[in-house]
Amino acid sequence: MRSSSVILTRLVGGLALAVVASAASSAAQAQSANASFFVTSKGIGNGGNLGGLAGADNHCQELAQAAGLGSKTWHAYLSTQAEDGKPAVNARDRIGKGPWQNVKGVVIAKDVADLHGAGNNITKQTALDEKGEEINGFGDKPNRHDILTGSQPDGTAFAGTDDRTCKNWTSSLQGAAMLGHSDINGPAANPTAKSWNTAHPSRGPDGGCSQNDLKSTGGEGLLYCFAVN
Repeated sequence: MRSSSVILTRLVGGLALAVVASAASSAAQAQSANASFFVTSKGIGNGGNLGGLAGADNHCQELAQAAGLGSKTWHAYLSTQAEDGKPAVNARDRIGKGPWQNVKGVVIAKDVADLHGAGNNITKQTALDEKGEEINGFGDKPNRHDILTGSQPDGTAFAGTDDRTCKNWTSSLQGAAMLGHSDINGPAANPTAKSWNTAHPSRGPDGGCSQNDLKSTGGEGLLYCFAVN
């Protein structure tokens, strides 16, 4: 028969482990609750046709809701170009003031200027999806690091007539979209490979904005999502 002291020791040890596990779980939940930035784990699936800015924002909101982050208002980091008498929209003006942190509590930028400067903390290890998982990058199979942005390095929209937003996120065929690299990595021959928001335009046999075109260069129509409040 086991002595009462041995049983008591095991009971105390088990309770201690349970307390530690509970504390760790609470800390993880607190980090997730404070999250204000993520990369979408999946795209809408219709190439560059996101249903406009409203459709992209809704995609961010739905994924956030499913991950327990739906108490905040989420916007996609996307610019649109001036068209049909409507002014351009700058991605940098749609995402709140910061600071922003991923679901593991790591701050990626303290404010808009920091986000678009050399001091931001966007890397493959920090640009996590809403579940806290890394996005496949350059050298992984499949590569998924191309993120739709339609933006210049400072987060503003492109001027001129060259399409960089898949017709303001309504086209899955003709047009092109500016893409960023979530892992800030890519072919050495590409001088902008380390840009998180302006790495290169989309391209492909369907015209540049189809789902197949986005996949062909290492993407899936993923988005950067920011909490604006």
